Amino acid sequence: FMGEFEAECARRSLPLKVPPPRRPQLNGVVEQANRTARVECWRFYDGELNCAAMNKALRTYLDYYNNRRPHRSLDMQTPNQQAAFLGMAA
Repeated sequence: FMGEFEAECARRSLPLKVPPPRRPQLNGVVEQANRTARVECWRFYDGELNCAAMNKALRTYLDYYNNRRPHRSLDMQTPNQQAAFLGMAA
């Protein structure tokens, strides 16, 4: 997967910066969010190990995360419900 990703970054002339692996000292909040997403996203993944299949699973997971999964930090609302409540909905 990384080879395909690196090739796509090179094709699009995007700089690829790889941080040190699992360094919560750099940003613990981001590390926790990444772990949550990584663990939960695999439930929606069923396919070959390539970008197209991963993107499909990620879109499905993000729809679930933003529209159906309640968040304790948002008083058990979804992010979209909270955004609508705050007048920030698209």
